[in-house]
Amino acid sequence: MHTSRVLQHENPLGLPRTGTIPRMQRGLPQKRPIKGVAKVIAVSSAKGGVGKSTVAANLALAFARLGYRSGILDMDVFGPSIPTLFNLDEAPRLTAHNQLVPLTNYGVQTMSIGYLVGSGSALVWRGPMLLKAVQQLLHEVEWGCGLDVLVLDLPPGTGDTQLSITQQVELAGAVVVTTPHALAVQDAVKGVDMFRKVAVPLLGLVQNMSVFRCPHCHGDTAVFGSSDRVQRACADHGLDFLGDVPLHPNIGEDASRGKPTVVAEPQSERAKVFMDIATTLASKIDLPSSS
Repeated sequence: MHTSRVLQHENPLGLPRTGTIPRMQRGLPQKRPIKGVAKVIAVSSAKGGVGKSTVAANLALAFARLGYRSGILDMDVFGPSIPTLFNLDEAPRLTAHNQLVPLTNYGVQTMSIGYLVGSGSALVWRGPMLLKAVQQLLHEVEWGCGLDVLVLDLPPGTGDTQLSITQQVELAGAVVVTTPHALAVQDAVKGVDMFRKVAVPLLGLVQNMSVFRCPHCHGDTAVFGSSDRVQRACADHGLDFLGDVPLHPNIGEDASRGKPTVVAEPQSERAKVFMDIATTLASKIDLPSSS
């Protein structure tokens, strides 16, 4: 894929073609719902490399398995993962009203800037260009017949993109993903603080890559340190502990081949963890019964 794919669709995100910076409106954007979406959950991590996108993808798939109309929106403009995770590699079409039409796989509607610029193309943008793309990804996607729940896969950190999203979208809540590593937990707490400062409800923490069980001796190894560290952080900051995803090679392998664990190994204990977290979240954000 090449960056020319954007031009094939008459520049659907309105991205500058000559390096000029688009003029931004003064003041904060108005917070509003995403059209056609009942509930929006942000999945975040203040540190990269903790498996946030894999968790987000599996949660969106778990919601679909529970019977909800589920979608996922890849907000990591500089490092989009959703095209790989959902094994999708085509440019989305436009509606008559210049709205992007999501690509669907495994029963989940998806949208990512990776569909427009290609996995091998680097985006070298200044802040205003980034925020312009974020705004249009949030509000210029046609989510078909509507969604019960949309998962936002946020980029790591607590910068412009995260703040822009919290200022523009009515969020049902945020999920923070961390590993048990001390530095990851420290940064997760910073992410928690950011959401509290912008008045976004905290739904809880997900501990990822916690314990590795040897397939030969069946002994457990805490590769990134004791899982008690995340439990203590939850207790110290008044957060719910949502679930514990083990460190298992199949989770990464499933993700890299574009078929995440919830659909690749739906009967596994690993998939059950994601299903349990999604069930808990559905209750927390008052999703109607899917039965």
